[in-house]
Amino acid sequence: MKAMVFAQTKQPLKLEELPEPGLSPGQLLLQVSACGVCRTDLHVIDNELTHPKLPLIPGHEIIGRVKKIGAGVTGFKIDDRVGVPWLAETCGVCKFCKTNRENLCDRAIFTGYTRDGGYATQTVANANFCFHIPDGISDEHAAPLLCAGLIGWRTLKLAGPGKRLGIYGFGAAAHITIQIALSQGREIYGFTRPGDERGQAFARSLGATWAGSSEEKPPELLDAALIFAPVGALIPLALAASDKGATIVSGGIHMSDIPSFPYSALWEERTIKSVANLTRNDALEFFELLKTVKVETTVKTYELEDANTALSDLRAGKLEGAAVLNCKR
Repeated sequence: MKAMVFAQTKQPLKLEELPEPGLSPGQLLLQVSACGVCRTDLHVIDNELTHPKLPLIPGHEIIGRVKKIGAGVTGFKIDDRVGVPWLAETCGVCKFCKTNRENLCDRAIFTGYTRDGGYATQTVANANFCFHIPDGISDEHAAPLLCAGLIGWRTLKLAGPGKRLGIYGFGAAAHITIQIALSQGREIYGFTRPGDERGQAFARSLGATWAGSSEEKPPELLDAALIFAPVGALIPLALAASDKGATIVSGGIHMSDIPSFPYSALWEERTIKSVANLTRNDALEFFELLKTVKVETTVKTYELEDANTALSDLRAGKLEGAAVLNCKR
């Protein structure tokens, strides 16, 4: 197999030829077709998430075909198309796992962080955390659904049923989440970094009622806000743009420090929440939803060996939608 390997923080990935990964009971060996490039990958490579296994094959938005099936696996057959998300495995016995909150498991293993991921031509994954991918969407367009889509879905659920929804940071997660929110009859207000007219135009093209700078007030107070940009200063800005009883949800795994703000900004039963990972039930709900709600992903495709370029483009804010690696060989 070939893989882009991360060996040292803040250093470029290197293309290496490696042996085919060994297959343990309960696992699937996948021939990787495509792997999304996520901002979480940047957090790992830039040492903002500080405990990766090294050396590491990054990538946790994996689409692949089943090549081999480990002992004890049911529900999959050779050549099935499956997706592999960030949450790779949990203990199954802690209080969180036993109450369908395995996203909070203290002993969780994460794809492309504490287990090798999908910047490769092959990978292994725990079958219990793999999901069948609906037909009708290409591998490249399906890849961002495995994190941007799933985390966006969980973030949207935690925001509650409010009609006027603000979305801060119009990248991969936002461009999927807005389509689902619109299908639910919500009004979307898109916020980008100041001066990002291209991002604001992208938000409007996807159906946003209004789009502007994160420092602006929307024309209507928000019932809820989703924050996908890793910028802590957006929390008080979202509070200031929100109505009484609003819910602010941070969908990122990493965020810069939140600056202090007056209690009056939080008062009147406004709520701040964070999203931690995802549950398997989130994935089952999401992929069932896609059978009735049409979601189109906007992607820019790079070859596997160009992963460093894809990461640089993401870091520089050059992308509309998501970056995806073509891992087919």
